[in-house]
Amino acid sequence: MDRMMYNPAHPGEILREYIGSMPVGEAAKRLRIARSTLSRLLNGRASFTATMALRLSDAFGTEPRLWLDLQQQYDLWHASRRRRPKIAAFPRTA
Repeated sequence: MDRMMYNPAHPGEILREYIGSMPVGEAAKRLRIARSTLSRLLNGRASFTATMALRLSDAFGTEPRLWLDLQQQYDLWHASRRRRPKIAAFPRTA
């Protein structure tokens, strides 16, 4: 049964809203990361890590878990759409 009924946004889309109209280069400098790293995150070509979640938490006053949960939801939804091998269930033990 598919419990995730929609295609969640990549966390980079949400981060783009937090950054607002600030230029990517300036935002990257404030986060103390390379501009290219921030660009990959914003464009959905990189995953949010625990370290990045902590930086974003410091920068925006959010909980680090927010960013990790968004990434996990995104990853799980996309993984559930890929073809995967049939896995036999383990027997339940009492």
